[in-house]
Amino acid sequence: MITHPSFTVEPWCLRETELNLDVLAQSESVFALSNGHVGWRGNLEEGEPHGLPGAYLNGVHERHPLPYAEAGYGYPESGQTMINVTDGKIFRLLVDDHPYDLRYGRLVAHERVLDFRSGILSRTARWTSPGGRTVRISTRRLVSFTQRSVAAVVYEVEPVDGPTTVAVQSELVANAQLPRFEGDPRVAAAIESPLVPEENFAQDTRLRLVHRTDRSALRVAAAADHLVEGPQSTRWTAQCEADVSRLTVTADLVPGQPLRLVKFVAYGWSGERSLPAVHDQVDAAVAAAVSTGWDGLATAQRSYLDRFWAGADVEVEGSARIQQAVRFALFHVLQAAARGENRALPAKGLTGTGYDGHCFWDTESYVLPVLTFTAPEAVAPALRARHRMLPAARERARQLGLAGAAFPWRTIDGAECSAYWPAGTAAFHINAAIAIAADRYVLATGDEDFERGEGLELLVDTARLWRSLGHHDAEGVFHIDGVTGPDEYSAINRDNLYTNLMARQNLISAADTVARHPERAAELGVDDEETAAWRDAATRMAVPYNHALGVHEQSAGFTSLQRWDFEATPPENYPLLLHYPYFDLYRKQVVKQADLVLAMMECPDAFSDEQKARNFAYYEALTVRDSSLSACFQAVLAAETGHLRLAYAYLGEAALMDLEDLEHNTRDGLHIASLAGTWIALVAGFGGLRRYGGDDGRQALLAFAPRLPEALSRVAFTLLVRGRRLKVDVGPSRVRYHLEEGEPLVVLHHGEPTSLTPDAPVDRPMPPAPVLPEPQQPPGRRPVGLPVEEEDRAATPE
Repeated sequence: MITHPSFTVEPWCLRETELNLDVLAQSESVFALSNGHVGWRGNLEEGEPHGLPGAYLNGVHERHPLPYAEAGYGYPESGQTMINVTDGKIFRLLVDDHPYDLRYGRLVAHERVLDFRSGILSRTARWTSPGGRTVRISTRRLVSFTQRSVAAVVYEVEPVDGPTTVAVQSELVANAQLPRFEGDPRVAAAIESPLVPEENFAQDTRLRLVHRTDRSALRVAAAADHLVEGPQSTRWTAQCEADVSRLTVTADLVPGQPLRLVKFVAYGWSGERSLPAVHDQVDAAVAAAVSTGWDGLATAQRSYLDRFWAGADVEVEGSARIQQAVRFALFHVLQAAARGENRALPAKGLTGTGYDGHCFWDTESYVLPVLTFTAPEAVAPALRARHRMLPAARERARQLGLAGAAFPWRTIDGAECSAYWPAGTAAFHINAAIAIAADRYVLATGDEDFERGEGLELLVDTARLWRSLGHHDAEGVFHIDGVTGPDEYSAINRDNLYTNLMARQNLISAADTVARHPERAAELGVDDEETAAWRDAATRMAVPYNHALGVHEQSAGFTSLQRWDFEATPPENYPLLLHYPYFDLYRKQVVKQADLVLAMMECPDAFSDEQKARNFAYYEALTVRDSSLSACFQAVLAAETGHLRLAYAYLGEAALMDLEDLEHNTRDGLHIASLAGTWIALVAGFGGLRRYGGDDGRQALLAFAPRLPEALSRVAFTLLVRGRRLKVDVGPSRVRYHLEEGEPLVVLHHGEPTSLTPDAPVDRPMPPAPVLPEPQQPPGRRPVGLPVEEEDRAATPE
């Protein structure tokens, strides 16, 4: 997409200079606005044409049965799908009785701009109707970061070449008809007309609709109010019916005399509160928005983002496209989480219904690491969403015959929604991801209240799961059998290395945290015998290794399996899961996404430098990257092992996953984890960021081993850690550490302690990267990132 001539490369915005209907659905995703609670896809205001209409509320879903040809004990009984709620961004325009539809008449000019600094999506168009009258339409919209329930649109229309009569219909629309996409398991299950009408209202300039869902029993309300500015001829009327509430404004216009509507929309939902309570909530929220006004909302939006960028921006020199992509990525990661407030973060954020709007392990393994160091205030609420799921996770563990909590592989409200056992319930590693994310957050922020409360409870219940899931063999080695790791092409394995190492880290962290809070631990029923059992399991954890090959095994026996016949696999047969039976994938050496490579990043102390290099080369030749979650971690290990050109290509693949629609499913929403992976590849890859504890094990001290590829001349980034703001500026041969704010800090630079004090930058040289033969990928599966010779190094002026 971004390589299409209609998209420009600019450092602080995404600009489309002409309408491209061939990628309309994809553009709706990249131009989406959200605050983590309310989400609006980047649909055209007139509603049609569209790829996938979308307005979403985080947590609002409908249940549907999960059919099985043959039922089994422990199978989830129902699924959950995020639904399209009442759409408040719709404006229908008639120009002298001709509907404004870009498929008719003549579109003279069209531009859309998503500004990452203001958080506003702007659109301008010049259109000549079939009757020959030309008008200029401009819109601006935002979803507020500061008023959680509120979104707003400014809509203006003005004639260009003579007097014109216009009618603008501003609408709230529920149960919009959705398109169907067949044959791709990543696409949502469409639920027709999921909202049952309860109340409709239209009076003066105010609109309201209240609906409920049938099976999930959620009540959803949307309200709107308007400010109307136009000539004396301007008139309006309001009307409503079950699924539509509409304000119709008419005016006789002349050139230089526009009609302007400012629309404020507020949303609310609940599974418990009454209809009057929910509709009062949205009425109050929209009244507050009107009081603030568009200018007030826009000013607050800019101030919020100014604060965010001060602690989150990544500067890239040498690649204009990567510079744009990383800011695009950070903006959308923030949008996915900023005001989620104790709700799970969907894999697509609120940009589309891909994966049914479910939350997976990538929240904790990809998104929260970024937010922990850039917007830590958004992390605790996301972890509290997991804590709210604990009762369901404990019940799921009991159902599986286990202690502690078994968190769902995919869910919206905490119930397991994965009907496929090997890649669902057996992927227990999600439990460690949640625990480690909680531990990382506490280390980086020092939030002791969270650690003592929700954090400790998450650590205890996940540790209990691992101790009951695994067992000691006759020699005392601790094994975890029958699990699926991150690589979903290898299922129901013994001793998946990533799972074992993450479980070990989980067990140790739980025992250490219990020791710091003995009274709270006693309330949870934890005693010395239990923590001793956790430490024993961690100490004796199985670590599969093939001594003949000199590499770690992804799981016990993996390296003895037959290798996949990559030479006989045509390019069009990727992703393999859509063209081959899982039976065949499971019994071969073929890797869907980084698994053991991910283990080397998450648990670096478990491997020597030589082992990392050998492991990386071995698994590169097997990894086909049929998942958007793979490239960023491969970039990190490629950089660490000295393969900087390869790391740069993987960075490009992660960064452009959606901007170039590399997996051909951006139409269903953005890949939020891959967007987060752009930051990971730059900061953990080329910045070499690693975290380690101090002498007391609780200092959030940081380690860096930066090095740049030839294509980049500079990467600079900022990290927030325990009240400090640290800027790291990496050049070709040196790195500057600048503690811009906060108490003194000690960091490691390529293993050497470096003391930092405020306003006293420290420069350090960078040692050369090791020189090793570049590892090979499976035939036809080289990364599709940015080749050095094709990269445009001329940055667009800001």
